[in-house]
Amino acid sequence: MERLPLAVVVDVRWVSGLAAVRSLGRMGVQVIALAHRPGALGFRSRYARGLVCPDPAEDEAGYVAFLAELAGTLDAPVPVFPTHDEFLNAIARNLDAFEGRFLCPFPEWDLLGRIQDKRWQLERAHELGIPAPRTAEEPTEELGFPVLVKPAADPVGFRREFRRQAFRAERPDELADAFERARPYGPIVQELIPGDDDHLYTLGSYLDARGEPLGLFSGRKLRQTPPGVGTCRVGEAVWVNEVVEQGLRYLRGLGFRGLSQVEFKLDPRDGRYKLLEINPRLWQWHGLAAACGVDLTRIAYLDLVGEPPEAASMNGARRRWAITLLPGERPVLVRPPYVEAVFARDDPRPALTNLGRVLRRALR
Repeated sequence: MERLPLAVVVDVRWVSGLAAVRSLGRMGVQVIALAHRPGALGFRSRYARGLVCPDPAEDEAGYVAFLAELAGTLDAPVPVFPTHDEFLNAIARNLDAFEGRFLCPFPEWDLLGRIQDKRWQLERAHELGIPAPRTAEEPTEELGFPVLVKPAADPVGFRREFRRQAFRAERPDELADAFERARPYGPIVQELIPGDDDHLYTLGSYLDARGEPLGLFSGRKLRQTPPGVGTCRVGEAVWVNEVVEQGLRYLRGLGFRGLSQVEFKLDPRDGRYKLLEINPRLWQWHGLAAACGVDLTRIAYLDLVGEPPEAASMNGARRRWAITLLPGERPVLVRPPYVEAVFARDDPRPALTNLGRVLRRALR
């Protein structure tokens, strides 16, 4: 490559950032890995040069200034890969501060800002004819029970305060209480579609500047932590045409470009896949996509630096991914072979670090 082989991965505290670091490192790219905590798991990777940055949720100006100073040291524009919304949003809102030194696998803020509003996501789904759960703006019994109270306007603030993605309410009094607690974050009430974690399906993709898919992955969750409304603990690659086609129709209807995860839930009442959300970035278990021949980080990097690869679709149906050891949780048992989220033979230190944390937590 004529361009400097360098990339920035932002927020490498956990497995999504670690997987991005490894994808880039294995293709010979020098990786600058950022996180606001010195104990970030990605800092332990042999492929990363770790730098501690300010927390954008607490000090966005400091975070932007840190990135601007970093950008000023670069000899050429380089791809940047945020793995969590607060890091992504702060970059997109302040692109002018970086003077074109970052190549971004996400839309500009005028579109991205709307996408990050869950209400707008659902409104566009309705306009595009994409099925979604029934939703209300205020507490109501018309949706039945149980229901979820979700932060539509400020999911990041909600997660940081309550350490969860939504409240579940089984009764009218629980709904009223949950809605009041969530009110600072612009809540909505949404029906809880029946079905276990294995009813949750994902389209993972990278769309180039023309909206053409250069990478497509389809999979489903098998287990979340915590169950019901949480993050993926065990996932499986499975190609579902309806998920892929419906997800692409939604992305194109948004005018989206870049990396994303579009998540649906299969509703057993009518057999339809209903939109839950779009995450306009790498998601927690994108390492499974890479193991199935769709390394979205690599695909995005090559496209951003002007060397787009051939389009790729997954080749590993039913292959599984898991976080085997998680501090404070019981180990999960997945029949091998499977993709382990933390362990890698060519990069063992993150797994040793994680094991130490699991053991210390167990001893406490």
